[in-house]
Amino acid sequence: MKTHQPIGILDSGIGGLSVLNEIRKTLPNESIIYFGDSAWCPYGARDADEIQRRVFTVTDFLLSKNCKLIVIACNSATIAAVEALRASYPVPFVGMEPGIKPAAAITQTGTVGVLATEASLAGKKFHRLVDDHGSGVTIITRPCPDFVELVESGDVDSPRARAIVEEEVLPLIAANADILVLGCSHFPFLRPLIEDVAGPKVTVMDTGMAVAHRVNHFIPGDIMAPPPSYEIFTSGDLSHLKKQFPILCPNLKASLNHADL
Repeated sequence: MKTHQPIGILDSGIGGLSVLNEIRKTLPNESIIYFGDSAWCPYGARDADEIQRRVFTVTDFLLSKNCKLIVIACNSATIAAVEALRASYPVPFVGMEPGIKPAAAITQTGTVGVLATEASLAGKKFHRLVDDHGSGVTIITRPCPDFVELVESGDVDSPRARAIVEEEVLPLIAANADILVLGCSHFPFLRPLIEDVAGPKVTVMDTGMAVAHRVNHFIPGDIMAPPPSYEIFTSGDLSHLKKQFPILCPNLKASLNHADL
């Protein structure tokens, strides 16, 4: 693989920027092209066939930009499309899945809470994860579509955001969950608020770092690569992206663009 080819990242909106931030930490010399499909956000409320068709469209766009690897920074899109993508394209795909396995391994109370979208929780892939790694552990799920809306609107620490987080998190704490798994790439931007609501005895886990390490497995990085560049595309409102991007990716210089797919 040529080092000047960028990594592609796709998500239903701007939440996957949490994954971009982790990949930058692990592979600081790699260029990245990110596509946030905000015009179609949220994916989690759509059916699997619709998500898959949309993800193929975005993938074609990223491949037209010469991306050498594509990260599906969306649990719903991974569930709906990753197997079909791997069967259809020659480049590697790195998907996301809720961290059921590590959560089940470290819980002390035997109860794990999973915060995710409807599509992620309904997918066969999620149920396989629970069957494979959740034996002997109680897995409690909470669909949280409002979390995606909070992040997309940049509302991650307001009284309204706290009230929404409390509504979803406190029942899990009351059920004795000591691990909360963030099953959507949007949710890490709410992590400080989730941790505050859950309290110090609860561990909050997301998979962004694991995804970055997986990318590093395919692309070990090259310290001799040219200076990295970052291009961010949205199918939604460009002015909204320009407002939210500095909040979610502070100190990152990037080209912000609209793409009508």
